[in-house]
Amino acid sequence: MIQSMTGFAERSYASRTLRAKVSIKSLNHRFFDWICKGAPDGEVEGRLRTLCQQRISRGRVEVSLDLDFPDAGSWDLRINEGLLEKVLASMRRVSGKVGQDLVFSADSLFRIPQLVELRRKDLGPAEAGFLERAFLRTLDDVIRTRKAEGVKTAAQIRVHVRNVGRAVGRVEKLMKRQPRLVKQRLSQKVKELNGAAPQNRERLTEEVAYLTQRYDVAEEIQRLKSHLGTALKLVAAPKGEPAGKMLDFLAQELTREANTLNSKSQDIGITKEGLLIKGEIESIRQQVQNLE
Repeated sequence: MIQSMTGFAERSYASRTLRAKVSIKSLNHRFFDWICKGAPDGEVEGRLRTLCQQRISRGRVEVSLDLDFPDAGSWDLRINEGLLEKVLASMRRVSGKVGQDLVFSADSLFRIPQLVELRRKDLGPAEAGFLERAFLRTLDDVIRTRKAEGVKTAAQIRVHVRNVGRAVGRVEKLMKRQPRLVKQRLSQKVKELNGAAPQNRERLTEEVAYLTQRYDVAEEIQRLKSHLGTALKLVAAPKGEPAGKMLDFLAQELTREANTLNSKSQDIGITKEGLLIKGEIESIRQQVQNLE
């Protein structure tokens, strides 16, 4: 199914030992690109990345995990008792010299380097499972926004593809008069060069046939039709591999055929239609840049 590469979701979750706010933002990118801030350890982050890649194949995914551990059992507290004894002994000596008791607040003790170490324990299986479920629920929200945006983008692409198809149909009709226009222009050019001298009809016919073949756009029209049909199939596919890259490639091929068509045009009507086709294809190209 067609999906956009842009989406955002943020949700908060709570268990007995863990509170988590999970934010996920996806952006355009040529490949899958993962950035995670606030992950508790490499193993858990690796698991979240794997879960994400199973759902998103292309795009830049930025994840932010804001974790809070309300349960005291989730923390390890270590006090350097030897260092604390030295600090207190020094304070007693200074107190004796100045004749005044010096009092330390708990906050001051915590500021002494390497005296107190407060470290959060690694996530247990239950906490890791809770975080994975929270991540997946938030990712579901992101996928929904990507799909909704993809549906809108696919509808816009279909409009542009059909506009190109109608313009190609008009070019097909206009190209039938191109040989006549070529003959008229060539005849006029010969008259200008020869003055009133009689024309060589056989030579003129040969030149017209040569130029008509040279400026024939039938192949370009057939290839445009084929590419447009493929594009409609890709945006209509209900499931399967992401279509963004293929649609981008088709947009490049459509542009190439439209340029060739314009370069061969000897009819102002075909030229106008060719410019319209190029404009519609550029709109398609811009739209598919946002598709997975």
